[in-house]
Amino acid sequence: MDQNLFNEICLRQLTLSGVREGETVVVLTRGADRAEYADAFLWAAQQLGAATYHMRLPSPVSASGAWAVGESGLAGIPLAVEALKSADMVVDCTFLLFSKEQFAIQDAGTRILTAVEPPELLARLMPTKELRERVEIGAELLAKAQTMRITSPHGTDVTYRLGVYPTLSEYGYTDQPGRWDHWPAAFVFTGGADDGVDGRIVLAPGDVLLPFNQYVQTPVELTIEQGFIRDIRGGLDAELLKSYIESFDDPRGYGMSHVGWGLDERAHWHGLTQFPGGMGMELRSFYGNVMFSIGPNNELGGPNDTPCHFDIPMRGNSLYLDDELIVDAGELTVADMRPAGRR
Repeated sequence: MDQNLFNEICLRQLTLSGVREGETVVVLTRGADRAEYADAFLWAAQQLGAATYHMRLPSPVSASGAWAVGESGLAGIPLAVEALKSADMVVDCTFLLFSKEQFAIQDAGTRILTAVEPPELLARLMPTKELRERVEIGAELLAKAQTMRITSPHGTDVTYRLGVYPTLSEYGYTDQPGRWDHWPAAFVFTGGADDGVDGRIVLAPGDVLLPFNQYVQTPVELTIEQGFIRDIRGGLDAELLKSYIESFDDPRGYGMSHVGWGLDERAHWHGLTQFPGGMGMELRSFYGNVMFSIGPNNELGGPNDTPCHFDIPMRGNSLYLDDELIVDAGELTVADMRPAGRR
């Protein structure tokens, strides 16, 4: 993307995120990664009158997993953490999520925006206030529920006991102190009780394995009891999933993490074929997907901080909250959660 155009979309983003004169905005990168992102966000922050600077960390030497989940690059650099805590906003171009350092920065009141997807995708899925409203309606419904049940024509039938962990929403920008969001994103989620997820999930061809960034080719059957995966069966996809989890040598990698649904009608299910270099945020957000996660739940305040993490968006599933149908085979049933053209 042309740098001037990228500058302009970052200006639109920071405007939505409430950046204003008198604030301090820090852009965080690692090594040589996303230097053009730093340039664009620094320019945009200046246009809005904010004080701004670029914090560049060394390139990672090693990683525990495909996402280096929880490894922020800030561990052991307390002065850097303190500097980020003193900022009003941090633009994270490294992926701090699940790290103790991100939680400390948020606790100080600093708002954080993660931006790591390709610029073309950021432009196409620019956040809107209308989308935020629909996401927040979904979050209100989810926060009131005590149970969630997910079913599918392929054999999924799993129940989550809710009410233990908070409900979180992502709509692609952050204008509230201490809030984190990810650009682009449009979904709501919570977590089941640590021992409160039971049933069976059957992944069907076309469902998505992240961080593999690949589509399921053959059915995978997961048996879940008391919040943990007890059995994984199927062909090659099942073997890959099982092998990846086993490689961490951490039984918490089988724990069930967050769960929710996507709301962005602009997001494409086939997005991985267009932007293979990203983290799959488009796949987490596409309209009507039901996504469950495996591994860490510390983002929700839970005790599981394993570095082994999967997000798995599924197509054509149905989702019930306290027996009320919310997602019907991939279509949202609540009119206020639908885009204007689907009401």
